[in-house]
Amino acid sequence: MTRIIRRRTALALGLAAGAFAAPMFTRHSEAQSVNRAGKTMRMVVPFAAGGTSDLLARIVGQILADSTTSTCVVDNRPGDGGNVSAEIVARAPPDGLTLLLGTLGTAVTNQYLYKYLPYDIEGSFAPVALVGEVTNVLVVHPSFAAKTFKEFIDYCKWQGPNNVTYSSPGVGSAGHLSMEYLQIRAGIKLAHVVYRSRAAMTKALLAGHVPIAMDNLPPYLQDVQSGALSALGVSSSKRWFAAPDLPTIAEQGYPNFEAAYWWYVAAPAGTRPDVVTKLSDEIVKGIKCESTIKKIRDAGALELPGSAEDLARHIAAENKKWKQVIAAANIKPQ
Repeated sequence: MTRIIRRRTALALGLAAGAFAAPMFTRHSEAQSVNRAGKTMRMVVPFAAGGTSDLLARIVGQILADSTTSTCVVDNRPGDGGNVSAEIVARAPPDGLTLLLGTLGTAVTNQYLYKYLPYDIEGSFAPVALVGEVTNVLVVHPSFAAKTFKEFIDYCKWQGPNNVTYSSPGVGSAGHLSMEYLQIRAGIKLAHVVYRSRAAMTKALLAGHVPIAMDNLPPYLQDVQSGALSALGVSSSKRWFAAPDLPTIAEQGYPNFEAAYWWYVAAPAGTRPDVVTKLSDEIVKGIKCESTIKKIRDAGALELPGSAEDLARHIAAENKKWKQVIAAANIKPQ
């Protein structure tokens, strides 16, 4: 039977050294105690507790607790766009006990957005498995002149470069990069208004101060369903499970357009191949379970099970795309 040990209980049991207020997933199994001899596995997460990344880390941690080890600790280490957590894992012993729940940023885009990375994106990690993804959505205020995606593109072309504004929650954010990609594909140029937070951006968007935004879909779904905002298209390759009536950008004249934000698991470079294979097999198997799929979708993401080899290929393809987009958009590293 699996149980979750939260911080206070873990402290009381003397199990939380180095756990940093993380939840622990524990499986009582004689077979697992033989395999791991009671060792603790750590899943390092780039963002604070409560968000989608944290929820996915807990889900993967539960899978590993049920199949691979006696204990899995979720260690939230936010900061520097994920670079803090990635460095921790890059410097960890390659024993399969410290893993990264990484993102598009730590795998691909951060190398082009930061002047200095405390790790080598290609050389510091061993790919383990793909986990999930979330689509972005192009939304507009109901007062905006365009009511369809085609009208949006035509209107932006008619207005000319930088005469239409859009917002995102940060330079280099998934929404920002997705909009830059769309502009390149569509031959349009909008002025980018950057907000310090999604909350501030959403407030301005709902008030009509900035009429357009591109960002992760889940936070806007309720406003789209209520009519407070109008959604013109999603950036995923297929229609989104939570909004099946909303067409993709790809099916509206831009074939193969895809700009999703995704998560994966990686281990420190040098981890034994058989250990990586074991972890990969268990994670992929766990993600394909109906109960896990429901948990991932309840967290606002879509399951994206993929082996270590699938992840390596995905990173290579995404790197090629986003390197070109960031260069074409003239986004300078900070």
